[in-house]
Amino acid sequence: QVVAVYGTLSDLLSVASNKLGIKATSVYNGKGGLIDDIALIRDDDVLFVCEGEPFIDPQTDGRAQEELTGSHTDWLTLNVGGRYFTTTRSTLVNKEPDSMLAHMFKDKDAWGNKQDPRGAFLIDRSPEYFEPILNYLRHGQLIVNDGINLLGVLEEARFFGIDSLIEHLEVAIKNSQPAEDHSPISRKEFVRFLLATPTKSELRCQGLNFSGADLSRLDLRYINFKMANLSRCNLAHANLCCANLERADLSGSVLDCANLQGVKMLCSNAEGASLKGCNFEDPSGLKANLEGANLKGVDMEGSQMTGINLRVATLKNAKLKNCNLRGATLAGTDLENCDLSGCDLQEANLRGSNVKGAIFEEMLTPLHMSQSVR
Repeated sequence: QVVAVYGTLSDLLSVASNKLGIKATSVYNGKGGLIDDIALIRDDDVLFVCEGEPFIDPQTDGRAQEELTGSHTDWLTLNVGGRYFTTTRSTLVNKEPDSMLAHMFKDKDAWGNKQDPRGAFLIDRSPEYFEPILNYLRHGQLIVNDGINLLGVLEEARFFGIDSLIEHLEVAIKNSQPAEDHSPISRKEFVRFLLATPTKSELRCQGLNFSGADLSRLDLRYINFKMANLSRCNLAHANLCCANLERADLSGSVLDCANLQGVKMLCSNAEGASLKGCNFEDPSGLKANLEGANLKGVDMEGSQMTGINLRVATLKNAKLKNCNLRGATLAGTDLENCDLSGCDLQEANLRGSNVKGAIFEEMLTPLHMSQSVR
């Protein structure tokens, strides 16, 4: 209640008696000091009046007997990050007796003099994350208001050592995560993505799933498809100039007549793919790199591959008929049972390559023993 202070101490007691409906006989300040002169009262002071009983600390909310008996149900106020919470000592102690909060308030005066002018115990933590913790200690249920980040509450629970709540929060966070979507990206989705991306921006599609998508005739220059799933994709006539397909899965895909100038396909898997009539030859001198790629059974008939790097690639059972492999690096390449008929292998490096069972009929450039094939 708000009471005007004027006149003498007797006048104040009279006004307080009428205002509060009691017979006020004594006035105390917030710390329990008896006021015997009205001149001792300052602006904004919070005063307490009584009918003659001893002063009771307001933090106990009038539970004097519990205070005297040392019960842990006495009331106290916490100032958490500027926000006040009123609770009982038993709430902070009984639910999690080994927690930091329990150790802080298990014994009275355990928190020392860390109290604000209103007598509230100061705790420098986030109030919005502390509220769900206090409610959990009150009734054992995890209730978090909308807009409160569960990760923040979890961090506070760990800070205060509320072990049982930590388990609840970890389950709640896991259940709140959206299910991982592993479904392939469609042509429509990808085209929308392409149109929304500035032409000068680097487009990273690393590790994405395009399995079975129709990406034919699209401009895919310089896009990073590293480790992407492009199996069974239709990439016919697509422009993949300087695209990064390192370790990508292209198995069973169709790349007929695609532009693969300067493409990077290191260690990619294109087993069983069709690359008929592809252009790997870059007039500027940038060479396509397919080093270590898996090209088993691939059909590359009629492709332009001048200067291509196929070092230690696997081309077993591949169809390379009428390919231009002039100046290609085929060192250590597995060409077992390949059809190389009609190929131009002038200045190609075949050192250490495996040509067991390979067909070299009607080659434009005779294969010489000096090329050290096996």
